[in-house]
Amino acid sequence: MKTVETQLAPAAIGPYSQAKISGGFLFASGQIPINPTTSAMEGVTVSEQTERICKNIAALLKAAGTDISKVVKTTCFLADMSYFAEFNAVYEKHFTSRPARSCVAVKDIPKGALVEIEVIAEI
Repeated sequence: MKTVETQLAPAAIGPYSQAKISGGFLFASGQIPINPTTSAMEGVTVSEQTERICKNIAALLKAAGTDISKVVKTTCFLADMSYFAEFNAVYEKHFTSRPARSCVAVKDIPKGALVEIEVIAEI
């Protein structure tokens, strides 16, 4: 098993890794809209936050030697299901390979984010 770390994606804000590689797959921790340069939350709308998250995911995947086209599964967390259409409009621009997906509303997301995405990708 290998740990993946990059300064081009937000550092972990708790006792976990940005991602792990095992069995030919990358398992990424959930990404929220933190700008890795400033460590500040970025974006006030679901669209803006989803764009930042997708940039973070792309950077993490690149550091692991893969890319967003190799994502096989996403798990998406929304602060409210009323954001579903707005979220999907941005999501579909980035995840063009149409990975398997779960998308649920949750009570709270760290740092008050409106959206969080975690991915599993082939290496």
